Amino acid sequence: MAYVPVPKDLSKVKTKVALNLTKRQIICLSAALCLGLPLFFLLKDSAGTSLSAMAMITVMLPCFLFAMYEKHGQPLEVIAKNIIQTKFIRPKERPYKTENLYAVLERQRNLEKEVSAIVKQTGRKGAGGGSRKGKSKADPRRKETD
Repeated sequence: MAYVPVPKDLSKVKTKVALNLTKRQIICLSAALCLGLPLFFLLKDSAGTSLSAMAMITVMLPCFLFAMYEKHGQPLEVIAKNIIQTKFIRPKERPYKTENLYAVLERQRNLEKEVSAIVKQTGRKGAGGGSRKGKSKADPRRKETD
């Protein structure tokens, strides 16, 4: 009896389009052909077959890598982007900072105490009493105490 392993995680299975290749692989390989073949035929007469073949391989190799290489489910451009960000864009030292939720609660408690103290002071003076902050200079009811 033939034994065929069936993967349990179907998210890693990729849809094949043609010739057992994915759409990404077909696009990258066709880009490699579009870059490499004309270069080979342009250099073949002037530089020789061996040197033009090496130039063609050198030009086509990145396209092959972008088509085939994958690590931890990430394609090469994602890996390259992450490496560039870590080495050049983001700061080298990243200090560990925490947000202390207890400090936020303490600030909120202090503010609530302050508000309740203000309300109690206003309540003792009556409805007409209170601070003079909110009154404007043009208020006719305002008394000058100078």
